[in-house]
Amino acid sequence: MLLLIPGPVQTRPEVRAAMAADIAPWDDDHRAEHAGLRARLLAIAGGAPGGHAVLPVTGSGHAAVEACLRTFVPAGGKVLIPLNGAYAHRMARLAREAGRVVAGLEVPDTRPVRAEEVAAALAADPAIGHVGMVYSETGSGIVNDPEAIGAVVRAAGRRLILDAVSAFGALPFRMAAHPECDALAFTTGKCLEGMPGIGIAVARTDRLLACAGQAGSWVLDLAAIHEHAVHNGPGSHRFTPAVQVFRALGVALDLYEREGGQPARLARYAENARVLYEGVRALGLTPYLERRHQGPVVVTVRQPADPAFTLPGFVAALKARGVLISNFFTTAAPTFRVGCIGAVAPEDMRAAVRAMGEALDSLGVRRRAPA
Repeated sequence: MLLLIPGPVQTRPEVRAAMAADIAPWDDDHRAEHAGLRARLLAIAGGAPGGHAVLPVTGSGHAAVEACLRTFVPAGGKVLIPLNGAYAHRMARLAREAGRVVAGLEVPDTRPVRAEEVAAALAADPAIGHVGMVYSETGSGIVNDPEAIGAVVRAAGRRLILDAVSAFGALPFRMAAHPECDALAFTTGKCLEGMPGIGIAVARTDRLLACAGQAGSWVLDLAAIHEHAVHNGPGSHRFTPAVQVFRALGVALDLYEREGGQPARLARYAENARVLYEGVRALGLTPYLERRHQGPVVVTVRQPADPAFTLPGFVAALKARGVLISNFFTTAAPTFRVGCIGAVAPEDMRAAVRAMGEALDSLGVRRRAPA
């Protein structure tokens, strides 16, 4: 089965095989392994040893995002979130349910937020202390620009929290070049092509010290995770972790480095997205985004107006042909989405386009323009 969802992604056999071991998380061999992984992830994030820390939280990427919000935004503090996708709305919900105040900046889910929009919102409300932004919106496929937004946040004297869950490892970002960024969040099961199960934050150590005790959660307190690592070593865990996921991540990082790291991974994903984008257009389908706004992580396509088309029927017809995509959509208009990340290559995307054409024909979908 060709798995084309934006996470958890299709993985290499070597990565899956690494899970088949019993591991004691407190064993000295695993402690060394875990400390090494933290150092490798810090390098990918462009962090400075001592100035930034890698902080794992067992759970999904949402766990890491919530931990960032709780740790760095004080209870009752206000965070500006550009709302141009489903995952931005999720970030807003995480903040609200943690007792933080959300200032939502409404933006269409078909384009990135503009720097001037963020600048205007910050100028209008001095109570806003943070901007929380999704780097890669896996609902629609757009990519917001942390370089432009970071510069605006920095100029305004505010702080940034970056949800890089479906971006980290492929889209570039260097923590050391962004003093305004308190933390970025990501997960093991997306662009690093590891197994799912661990959310990770990379955060400024000075900010961790300054924000100690304000998370309102023992488990999701990045300052407490950092303090534990300082006192017990970077290979230590506070609670029982998903140790097999760490082992698989080490293998995935070996493959990542062998491929050529971030630039090579971005190049492969961008080519995957190009092949898919052009392929669905050749089938008479309409991508959700203009080409200039299309990111490399997921291509979202408007559902055909033909009454013979249903999303469950299309997903089932594709699955029968060996291609599995998401069976739901989160965009403002009806769509289907196809992931371009994971251990897949352009030839896989060409095969997926052929399968889509066959699936549409089998369903009798002739009118492929959207409503």
